[in-house]
Amino acid sequence: MGRPAVFVIAAMPLLAFSQTAISVNVQGNRHAINPNVYGAAFPAAGQGADLNLPIARYGGNSASTYNWNLNGDNRGSDWFFQSIPDSVATAGYRGDNFISTNKASNTQSLITIPMLNYIANIGTGRSYLWSFSVAKYGPQTETDVYHPDSGNGISTASGNPYITGNNPLDACLANSASTQQSWVQHMISTWGNSQNGGVKYYIMDNEPSLWNSTHRDVHPVGETYTELYNDYVTYAGMVRAQDANAQILGPEEWGWTGYFYSGYDAAYAAIHGWGGSLPDRSSHGNMDHIPWLLQNLKSYQTSSGKQLINTLSVHYYPQQGEYSTDDSAATQAIRNRSTRSLWDPNYTDTSWINSIVELIPRLKSWVSTYYPGLTTAITEYNWGDEANLNGATAQADCDGIFGQQALDMASRWTVPATGTPAYLAMKIWRNYDGNNSCFGDTSVSCTVPNPDTLSSFASQRTSDGALTVMVINKVTSSASVQVNISGFTPGTSASVYQISSDSQTSINHLSNATVSGTTLSATVPAQSVTLYVIPQSTAPEYDFETGTQSWASSGAPISSVSQSTSQHFTGTHSLAVNISGAAGSAMAYVASPATPAGKVVTFHVWIPSGSQITSIQPYVQQGSGGGWTWTGSWVGIGSLATNSWNTITVTVPSNAVTPLYQLGVQFTTGGTWTGTYYIDSVSW
Repeated sequence: MGRPAVFVIAAMPLLAFSQTAISVNVQGNRHAINPNVYGAAFPAAGQGADLNLPIARYGGNSASTYNWNLNGDNRGSDWFFQSIPDSVATAGYRGDNFISTNKASNTQSLITIPMLNYIANIGTGRSYLWSFSVAKYGPQTETDVYHPDSGNGISTASGNPYITGNNPLDACLANSASTQQSWVQHMISTWGNSQNGGVKYYIMDNEPSLWNSTHRDVHPVGETYTELYNDYVTYAGMVRAQDANAQILGPEEWGWTGYFYSGYDAAYAAIHGWGGSLPDRSSHGNMDHIPWLLQNLKSYQTSSGKQLINTLSVHYYPQQGEYSTDDSAATQAIRNRSTRSLWDPNYTDTSWINSIVELIPRLKSWVSTYYPGLTTAITEYNWGDEANLNGATAQADCDGIFGQQALDMASRWTVPATGTPAYLAMKIWRNYDGNNSCFGDTSVSCTVPNPDTLSSFASQRTSDGALTVMVINKVTSSASVQVNISGFTPGTSASVYQISSDSQTSINHLSNATVSGTTLSATVPAQSVTLYVIPQSTAPEYDFETGTQSWASSGAPISSVSQSTSQHFTGTHSLAVNISGAAGSAMAYVASPATPAGKVVTFHVWIPSGSQITSIQPYVQQGSGGGWTWTGSWVGIGSLATNSWNTITVTVPSNAVTPLYQLGVQFTTGGTWTGTYYIDSVSW
């Protein structure tokens, strides 16, 4: 974790808004959601199981200096550059305890391997050591109240300069690949390798472009392109030699400037300005920092046959005060919209970044260009305000974006306190009912008009076929929503789980919501997160998987009906309605269907572009006992989607005499045309 400066600007007001249409197409933009996007760092006891946490990261600033032999670390600029022992002296205990705790909740561990040039030393009797002794280096602007000789490394001399020329061995020992190799070997001998229950993921250090700030006592000069590459090859190469199948992540850069500039150039630019030539960048083909590293690691694999990186991983923190406890209206509005920097190509980040971040697509583009085949990860992020509902909506939004944008891994810094709104916003994705029930594992198309005020994400669950829709109302007024569903035959009701002002310490299981045809209408509270679990309707009465199921045709425009695999709404087959070229009206139908009175019959009809169709009319018709009554739903061409499935319903009259005479679809063509329409998944 780094400590970048943040700036706050004026924010838009939180406004009420009218009914929001949420469009869900279950057949659109389908792709798998990697469960590893729902990870976090340092879960406390019980949290891994309660959150059904897939991955947990051991990392952060102190991880760069962890000495596994002494079981302690140096806290760098976070706490007076002190080397602090853990309470247990056993070598490697910290990592072993972390792994053991995670294994108990079936959570995979991500372990950070230090590449920094020095790691912590521990004093006699496991006492503290520190890098900037007041007695040795003179008065400093701040000291530890419990250890008055331990200073912050900033002199009280004129201008308060950083103290330089200190001895790194005052509080640290030299690091080496052999030191870290012995730790990896210890973990493998204790837990097995990555294929046999051991550590699967190794992270290569933490935020290298900030080493000269966070760890300036041992690394006062900014990291360079070449230094990072050499360190990476050395230490990742060591990991690969010990565990050929381990997944290696890097370079774990802190944020925006670290993606493009080395620590050396960032320090140079801070003095000389960002507008001119930067020496480290200039000497490396003027390439951006991370792309240069990827390109050279790819070249290394090409020449050596060794892949030393599996996942491009970075950190990201919003830069306008979102990562804080600030719950003011202005910061709430910024927090609501700044998640767009994770994905939106049309959003200019309004912080000092002042650019289109488009982080996840950017990472994927870098991989595609410089090292095809890598996965992508955001292994540290936090939008703050975890004790309030605004923090919950931001956290839920991040989780939804990660799945929708097909990120491969994400890890929040850190797990919020159990029962806080942000904690619940994590839990609702992975264990909303206390039985480890999850949001779906296949992302599907879900669009909203304005994600700054209300966002939504949808998925289909493989285990039971259910459609899950997460609705996140970000503003301070309730919202009327209408979820319009296509490409899916829903059941008549949805289970509802919610985080709101009425349930800020638990996920509330509400009464079921009614699904009318393919529409769910509801009102969601101010600043709330609501999950709708919509079951798939029971198997369609007519799915055409076994043939035409006694469907026939009548009328000149239809030459025949047949089973087809060319299109399908569900399953692998549909009914092809073959058009002969004649103009007029004709029906594709089934006689004597066993449709009860009062049922809503759902039809799915595919219309190709370029046909001469003027309308379709799904219908039911009673026999002589019902006076041959025809009940239909006429839809003109202007309301039909072409090259897509159209979902249309017809309600059988409650007083209908059954069995019906016919159930079918009438097609009307206005000119000669030869081609095929399709019908599928007719259900009630």
